[in-house]
Amino acid sequence: MVVMMIPTWMLVIAVLVDAANGARSQGDIQPCARINTSSTEVPLGSPVTATCVIREDCPLVIGQAVHIEWRLGNELILSSPAANESNRVSRIVVPSFNRTEAVLICCIQNCSQVVAGVAIRAGHPPEMPQNLSCQMNLTSETLNCKWNPGQQDTHLPTKYTLHTEIRDLNLNHTYNLPPEVHHYCIPRHELGMFIKIEIYVKAENNLGEATSEHIVLDPLSTAKFGRPSIVKIDVESKRLGCLKLTWGLSPREAWTRHIPLNFELRLKTADSDQWSSPPIPVWQVKLSKPVKEQCRLLHGTRYLAQIRVRYMQSPWSEWSSSKSGVTLETAPTGRLDSWMKVSRNHTSKNLNIQLFWKPSKLFRANTQNLSYIVSHLRGERRRICSTNEKWCTFQLSGRVRKVHLSAVNSAGKSHPTEIRIHQPKALKAIVDVTAVPHDDRSFLVQWTADVTSGLTGYVVEWKPLLKTDLCHIHFEIVNKNQSSLIISGSFEPYNPYGISVYPRFKNGTGLPQTVNAYLRQKAPSVVPKIQLKKTWKSDIEISWDEIPLEQRNGMIKGYKVFYWDENRHVKVVSADAEDRRVILKDLNISSSYEAFMMVSTFGGSLNGSTIYFKMNPFDAVTVVITVTSLGVGLALLIIAIVLICFSKYKKLNSNLWPVVPDPANSSIKRWSSESTQFTHPSWDNEEPNPICLSHLSFLDLPTKLSKEEDDIWLNSSEDTSDLGESICGSPFTPTYSGSNSESVPYATVLFSSCNDPVPDEHHVYLRSESTQPLLETEEPFTPKCYQNFAREQCFFGPCDDISEGEEEPPTVWEDFPFLCALAMNESEND
Repeated sequence: MVVMMIPTWMLVIAVLVDAANGARSQGDIQPCARINTSSTEVPLGSPVTATCVIREDCPLVIGQAVHIEWRLGNELILSSPAANESNRVSRIVVPSFNRTEAVLICCIQNCSQVVAGVAIRAGHPPEMPQNLSCQMNLTSETLNCKWNPGQQDTHLPTKYTLHTEIRDLNLNHTYNLPPEVHHYCIPRHELGMFIKIEIYVKAENNLGEATSEHIVLDPLSTAKFGRPSIVKIDVESKRLGCLKLTWGLSPREAWTRHIPLNFELRLKTADSDQWSSPPIPVWQVKLSKPVKEQCRLLHGTRYLAQIRVRYMQSPWSEWSSSKSGVTLETAPTGRLDSWMKVSRNHTSKNLNIQLFWKPSKLFRANTQNLSYIVSHLRGERRRICSTNEKWCTFQLSGRVRKVHLSAVNSAGKSHPTEIRIHQPKALKAIVDVTAVPHDDRSFLVQWTADVTSGLTGYVVEWKPLLKTDLCHIHFEIVNKNQSSLIISGSFEPYNPYGISVYPRFKNGTGLPQTVNAYLRQKAPSVVPKIQLKKTWKSDIEISWDEIPLEQRNGMIKGYKVFYWDENRHVKVVSADAEDRRVILKDLNISSSYEAFMMVSTFGGSLNGSTIYFKMNPFDAVTVVITVTSLGVGLALLIIAIVLICFSKYKKLNSNLWPVVPDPANSSIKRWSSESTQFTHPSWDNEEPNPICLSHLSFLDLPTKLSKEEDDIWLNSSEDTSDLGESICGSPFTPTYSGSNSESVPYATVLFSSCNDPVPDEHHVYLRSESTQPLLETEEPFTPKCYQNFAREQCFFGPCDDISEGEEEPPTVWEDFPFLCALAMNESEND
């Protein structure tokens, strides 16, 4: 058999031909051909046999040779020669009909003329209906039944019928369903509410039929009641730990008030998230007596209650809405778990104490209004603080060793819990702490301890870092053999939590180890703004501020700065989470750059906005360095000049400022008071003081110096004030003659007038230290003779009036005070 594809329009022609043949048959007009098949609906995949017979008087074939061809849908099927009984009859066998629906046609003249056609459908017999169930609706008072037709599609029209049988009343009903409908509602008047009824479903098509399992039920036992309600919850006096519940049904179900029902009760405390499991069953309760008392509950505790009802084995109703009630109060019982943090006060000798507590597993508050009292004993009980919170801060003297914690309500006070106070210990016993999410509501905390001597346990403390109130601090006490703990609570995703582990010893608490953790992380909410901080010639430093803690949304993993030039050459610089600065190096000073920052956490990354910047050929740092270098160089130059000036001061001073000699103001050394010994003791004070000079210094110079000796003397840097020789009372008077030299050293003698009164103090004599040259007269001169007698006596040079050979008259020295002083000094020196 050869199969060939043909256009779809052939199917339309086959259908029209088949319809036309049918019309001719109805009008007693014989069709031109007919197709005989074993069945028009066959099992899917089964063989199909068909025969096409063309009438002899068919006008399409009169006087022509006939070749019959077959087409199945759009496929051409060539029959074998052995299959042709004559040129007017053709038979074909399709070994496997794998289509759910197709048209089989026979045609002549290369299928240009269709002479007959038939539609064939294939499918499956119906499966047995599954999961038949019925439920009574008390509101509409109907029995609703439904079933599953099966997993396999029949691909054929299938008919479903629902059958009911009430044997006690000998009543049978059959309900026909529309196609593809698999449920039905049986009305109330066709069934008995408390009488058993048998129900089943039958499915039929041309390939077969199937029947579901039969179910027998009491209609009311299938009823699902509506949501019940708790009317109120009461307590009775002296009934400790008991609550009385009053409940009811909806008004449409009030007709069942005399029918015994079953219900379940579940309770939970107001601060709990879990309902009691399993629920508390209550059997055979009538709506006419809707009161239930539940006891063995905690005292002074608020409970939330819910109920649900059913009849016999019917489905449970939905849980009712919650109703609350409080049992009677009694005094608190049990002990409190406490955690104390102690630190020293640096301004006083007291201790700063933070005390936290929580109920232990055996503690019972037995009230809704619980308060706490912290006190210590010193002769009598003394209250430290009273609070409704579960923490307290206070200061105590270092001599106090313990405090007492008690829970109080309106019915009484619990037994006090003793808490020892220990001085803080600077002992580090915890090496490492890790905290990772365990699920959506808890953390797994693990730690390692390297000090176990004297260790009694651990305290695991956690708190939200975005909330600073002490009421948000939670803790858990762990024994020393544990090294991990799962902490649960109202943890929020994307918020940081601080988790600390403290080692506990017999005499105190050691130093904690703390770690920050997130339950879930995501990308940060913001990216810090990039700031251009410093610029070098080809480098630039970029810095940024720290992201606020509430906007991080996770642990910062690192920063990345992406930057590129005008040619889109992208470079990346990374920074650790602790760093907030990077340096972009080897930048082109003639290019413009763009940059942005990416901040990453362990939950995602976020990109910031793009900034633009351009490098300057002369940046601030270069200018500062240049100016600093120039300033330092200029300062060094000035210092060198000043040092040179000081070292050559005398030479510069003489060249720049010529010295004008002033003999009158020259200074001489102050002589000691020993010069007064040269005074004449026999002189009367009333007489004018004859002593006008006690000491003279003469400079002994040769009459004429050679030029070489003159230059050596003038260029000598030694002090010339001491070149002279002190002479007192000597009549020697060296002849002074003018010199051609430019300057002559000199000495200035200061003395008082001979007519002045004799002073009480000793005379003071100054010796000149000056090396300034004396002013020379225009012409050399010879001092005139000092005359005091009728006859001239020459002291300071030759006297022309004395003839040779003539003896000089004796000199009376007492008549010359000046010479007398010289003579006295000379005699002492001898």
